[in-house]
Amino acid sequence: MSAAGKVAALRGQIERIETHGAAYASRKVPLGHAEADAHLQGGLAVGAMHEVFAAAGRQSAAATGFVAGLAGRLAVRRPVVWIRQDFAEVETGAVSMSGFCELGLDPRLLVSVHAADVEQVLRASADALACDAVGAVVLELWGEAKQFDLVASRKLTLAAQASGATGLMLRMAAEPRASTAETRWIVRAAHSPPSSHPSSAWGAPVFETQLVRNRHGPTGRWIMEWKSDECLFGKPAPYPQPVAAAPAHRSHQASIIRHRAS
Repeated sequence: MSAAGKVAALRGQIERIETHGAAYASRKVPLGHAEADAHLQGGLAVGAMHEVFAAAGRQSAAATGFVAGLAGRLAVRRPVVWIRQDFAEVETGAVSMSGFCELGLDPRLLVSVHAADVEQVLRASADALACDAVGAVVLELWGEAKQFDLVASRKLTLAAQASGATGLMLRMAAEPRASTAETRWIVRAAHSPPSSHPSSAWGAPVFETQLVRNRHGPTGRWIMEWKSDECLFGKPAPYPQPVAAAPAHRSHQASIIRHRAS
């Protein structure tokens, strides 16, 4: 097939995706957070691409944890392929298997792939998304990554649509650009109260999430807590702030004040 024929075929596939977007995005996986799921009309679309941006460089850990939770919800006991640049590991460290366990996820289902540059990440991601045995593919890119343009985004969407695997684009130190993503999130860490469990000093992971793109519904902003036991997102439990106890002699002093005032 000539180059012009390939371009025409690709344009035809893209047109079918955009025309029948609701059809291929009809299968949804609920996140567990009632308000977010309502905005998403039932949950996150399967067989599509989604983007998660760290709000700032120091929020990379929060964005990574949020993506891990999304992957756990979407994969459902199927492999999660996590593809990242070597540079990302230098900047943020390796993906922790013990961290996956603490999130309630099975590290035996995680396939970690390292790539030298953006081009290799995109090629490996397209191959992984084409496999219908994969539950979710995480593509982690650092920086602006000019190679990830609208054409590259459409190719990944086509691969996800064909196999039913879901792509999660994790972006660090980058600004959103035009893409075929179903949703786009900006994530930062939120306050996590200390755990009440005596064996753990850590609180549950809590994220401040902003849905800034939603192809089939409104956008919104929520505080989400990842519940490791249930492997879902939800509203954080109310945190009772400690209140200072009243002095034992307070009522006596109050009666004196009332007596003087009269």
